[in-house]
Amino acid sequence: MATLRFFALKELLNRKPLTIDEPGRLTSDYFGKFVFDRAKMKKYLSSEAYAHVMEAIEKGSRIDRKMADQIALGMKAWALANGATHYTHWFHPLTDSTAEKHDAFIDIDANGGVVEGFSGKLLVQQEPDASSFPSGGIRNTFEARGYTAWDVSSPAFIVGTTLCLPTIFVSYTGEALDYKMPLLKALAAVDKAAVDVCQFFDKNVSKVNSNLGWEQEYFLVDEALYMARPDLMLTDRTLMGHSSSKDQQLEDHYFSSIPTRVIAYMEDFEREAYLLGIPVKTRHNEVAPNQFEVAPIFEEANLANDHNQLVMDIMKKVARRHKFRILFHEKPYKGINGSGKHNNWSLSTDTGVNLLSPGKNPRTNMQFLTFLLNVLKAVYEHQDLLLASILTASNAHRLGANEAPPSIISAFLGHELNRILDELEETVPDKKMTPDEKTSIKLNIGKIPEILLDNTDRNRTSPFAFTGNRFEYRAVGSSANCASALIVLNTVVAEQLKKFKKEVDAMVEKGVKKDEAILQILKQYIKDTKKIRFDGNGYSQEWVDEAARRGLLNISSVPEALNAYLKEKSVKVFAANDVFNSKELEARVEVELEKYTKKIQIEARVLGDLAINHIVPTAVSYMNTLITNVQGLKDLFGDGDEYKALVGDRLELIKKISNHIQSIKAKTAQMIDERKIANKEEDMHKMAELYSEKVKPYLEDIRYHIDKLELIVDNEMWPLPKYRELLFAR
Repeated sequence: MATLRFFALKELLNRKPLTIDEPGRLTSDYFGKFVFDRAKMKKYLSSEAYAHVMEAIEKGSRIDRKMADQIALGMKAWALANGATHYTHWFHPLTDSTAEKHDAFIDIDANGGVVEGFSGKLLVQQEPDASSFPSGGIRNTFEARGYTAWDVSSPAFIVGTTLCLPTIFVSYTGEALDYKMPLLKALAAVDKAAVDVCQFFDKNVSKVNSNLGWEQEYFLVDEALYMARPDLMLTDRTLMGHSSSKDQQLEDHYFSSIPTRVIAYMEDFEREAYLLGIPVKTRHNEVAPNQFEVAPIFEEANLANDHNQLVMDIMKKVARRHKFRILFHEKPYKGINGSGKHNNWSLSTDTGVNLLSPGKNPRTNMQFLTFLLNVLKAVYEHQDLLLASILTASNAHRLGANEAPPSIISAFLGHELNRILDELEETVPDKKMTPDEKTSIKLNIGKIPEILLDNTDRNRTSPFAFTGNRFEYRAVGSSANCASALIVLNTVVAEQLKKFKKEVDAMVEKGVKKDEAILQILKQYIKDTKKIRFDGNGYSQEWVDEAARRGLLNISSVPEALNAYLKEKSVKVFAANDVFNSKELEARVEVELEKYTKKIQIEARVLGDLAINHIVPTAVSYMNTLITNVQGLKDLFGDGDEYKALVGDRLELIKKISNHIQSIKAKTAQMIDERKIANKEEDMHKMAELYSEKVKPYLEDIRYHIDKLELIVDNEMWPLPKYRELLFAR
């Protein structure tokens, strides 16, 4: 293994950037070339077919079989003209990756020849095998049937020679087996609820979109070093490794000059992203060594989520081309920054208004405050669900450390906005307002644009931060499908907006003026959401103590957090908004518990193998070298005082090595025993809890002793690339 490590380092020295020579091309010349967007639809579809697609996209209407056949013909013609030979239904199963099955554009004609064929039936629906995808018990292994159905709102695209059709994935009995279907339902729910509330302020609003701007953080590691680290290969994180003498403490990597080899990689994957219509805009070095970020322009949430899943796949493939491997794991290295996927979320109307942006007059600012406070109320009422949507085996390592937000859900607003809310709480009376009071309030609300836009700071420790015209859900993990967080966020906001409208309508029916009713309800929301609003240091112990006094949740156990989905309150919220039924929720939790358990199980097996078959033999070998040295000195000097003075430190070192070896062997055996006990448990909830409480702690215990040995054992004997090599390879 030591030979493999040094071979990897030698390979690294020979790495050269792979350049892509396409001088003089503007991005706008080829952006979206391989996307069947509206312009291409107009060209390849009849006017009737195009009108049907637009109506389906904008109003959710169904596409009949006749129109589907017409659309399929036009789409096939475009795909063949761009070199496609196959097509696939591209979907998001609950495996945290995407799935696809390719079929060729061929049929057999009456004469036995081959013709290019693609019908509306194949476009709209297919029947892939569903038995091997996670279903949480919805489907038995022997019941294989599942259906994919075309999501017309997300455009088709070509990857390589394959036409990809974004689809939902459901079971034979209709339950969702993916992320897209419940996301679409959640987006529909928040659309309807938000439009109803917008009608209080603007009767012209008929559509509200949920928007997403994701920020994808990631690490790069040289392929040779990656292949010499079995833990990285099999678990996407280092299960051992002592911190480097220099890592991120100087903060000299953040926004620094991007290394030549890395910039070549970035330019390459960005070019492929542009061809697929993914509007990536920002790239930069992140805080940790060899950590980077890419971020796009905001898009409608469903499309943005498809683009994020697609770009992650592109980044993986292109990384191999450049002899890199990409790490999306939230905490691949201990002791330095982990990687998040900040979800910048907002709501906008079809009249061009961002509902989370201050307006230019009292009425638009009243609308802004209404949506702001309803979002805060939803976050407060459903903090458990928001945490459950982002807490995974990998993200649990990241939250609460090295500039990641804690697992306490709170919202940051900034000093000025908090002051405005405090003033409104004091000035809005509980009784009927006088003309002077109305004027005073309108004047105060009208000042919001003047004092807010340039005075809303950012708080890196906040999991849910308002940043001027949107909320940044910073707690989402880098490897996650954004849909998990978006499903919950949009559902609970939809539910809260529905409650708000009912409260306003009830007061209006009692004779209270609409504006007064809105203000009085918002005043109560200001009081209700004080517990969730926090602008201070989320890393501090003081905040942990304060959050406990406020009654906020602080859950770090993944199995415990997932129970939030099964609470009666949660089941009602999802059912009321037609996002999940109780069977689907139970299945989702079962799937997440199984994924959590298997990830810990794999990590435990990998660590056990590395500890016993790699680290212990290396340590024993080095200890034997020291013993031989001590014995040689004794032969040379005898066992007198001079000998004792010479070998004293070496004897202590031998004892330390021996103690660490014994601890590793004993704890590994104990970990295996605990794993065997957990594996006998048939109930998935109990099994996950056992892995969390009994198996997982051994990962850190064993690592402690291995990392100590790394500091002792001869560098040339150590079998695995060290942090200083992994983090600073360029």
